[in-house]
Amino acid sequence: MSENASGSCLCGRLSYSFNKDDVISAHHCHCKDCRKMTGSGKATVIMVPTKKLKSSGKLKLFTIIGSDGSHVSRGFCPECGSQLLSYVEEMPDIRFVKAGSLDDGDWLQITSSFWSKSAEPWSPVDPTCPSFAGNPEP
Repeated sequence: MSENASGSCLCGRLSYSFNKDDVISAHHCHCKDCRKMTGSGKATVIMVPTKKLKSSGKLKLFTIIGSDGSHVSRGFCPECGSQLLSYVEEMPDIRFVKAGSLDDGDWLQITSSFWSKSAEPWSPVDPTCPSFAGNPEP
């Protein structure tokens, strides 16, 4: 039997859920943009099909041109500022849920790291997972 995962922003105004069986994969991203957006050494993201992600409330979006030239949009709670997800406009069928916003993340398995060439020495790439210098090739 499948299980749902859920999460929310810090103030609880926005929430989401998805079936754990629908998760494509989970990764650490060490790119400069993710570091700046999290204020940390990396972002941990869960790839979920867009159509399988249920959400309540309206995110505030901030869009930039990513390191590889793609258009990356990040969704925040307009009240508390928590980042809940991101997506690449050129990949509309996938959402990147921020793992730190999960209500319970004990089940999560990280499968790789992206942008290892950008990792800071104080937040190194996990040597037990495969890593990619930039974005993995499709």
